[in-house]
Amino acid sequence: MSPRTILIVGPTAVGKSELAMALADHFPIEIVNGDALQVYRGLDIGTAKPTPEDRERVRHHLIDVLEPSQPFSAGEFRKRALPILAEIRSRGHWPVVVGGSGFYLRTLVSGISPIPEVASAVRREVREEHAREGLPAVRRRLEALDPETASRIDPGDTQRTLRALEVILATGRGLSDWWRASSPEPSARVVASLGLTLPRRLLYDRISLRVAAMFEAGWVDEVRGLLAEGCLPTFPAFQAIGYRQVVRHLRGEWTREQALEDVSRETRRFAKRQLTWLRQESDVDWFEADGQSSALPRVIATLGRRLGE
Repeated sequence: MSPRTILIVGPTAVGKSELAMALADHFPIEIVNGDALQVYRGLDIGTAKPTPEDRERVRHHLIDVLEPSQPFSAGEFRKRALPILAEIRSRGHWPVVVGGSGFYLRTLVSGISPIPEVASAVRREVREEHAREGLPAVRRRLEALDPETASRIDPGDTQRTLRALEVILATGRGLSDWWRASSPEPSARVVASLGLTLPRRLLYDRISLRVAAMFEAGWVDEVRGLLAEGCLPTFPAFQAIGYRQVVRHLRGEWTREQALEDVSRETRRFAKRQLTWLRQESDVDWFEADGQSSALPRVIATLGRRLGE
């Protein structure tokens, strides 16, 4: 059977990594990280990286490849992932891409949109506005000019918010419009897209438990150590949900409980946006993540059917 690429998608905390590890007991797979934050060194607890034991048992890729100061984009993900997929196939193994970023995975499969270069004057204008008025004001301007794209960007994501505003100002068209207008040749041949979901109440409960466990596991100490090593709160990695809240706690602006609650709330909102995006993707086989013991046989049966097509 051809070792074509398998995608495992779904909202955060639904159990995507656990499913990938379970599949490794049945198929010769290697896991490719499709999460935008696990690429960063030192961001371990808050990104739910696979354990050293899991990485020893199954080969993982695109984890710990960047410093927190380095930017990471869908285009950079695609550039790095495609040769890795080919390398895995050359060994006769199956690449399994695990992640919750629908845009990253779409870029991997369908290529990157040909967005024109943004003039330096526009980029400078947006950066100056951000420095002068702050991210909330920039966010409000983006919501007014390009509400569709704004709805897909986390409110605290500085890098993507500024980029989206630059594009709409420079081209008169929103990023979402550019994505739809492009029709590049597919890049990653996918045999199956496996989607995991849960009833919203159960998913939100799982998110709350997961965030609490991360704080108990030493998330605050992890961020304190990164800052002590010279990482700045303005670094791209620190714009992620969780890390920026912990920074506010360490600055004395929030209590630990306030930071924990805000992380849980923002993560729930993020999961909702993930599901909205992923539900628009075609050809995804969805499974309720009600335990690997019941989901796994159905996933294996689906893979067998897909591989036979």
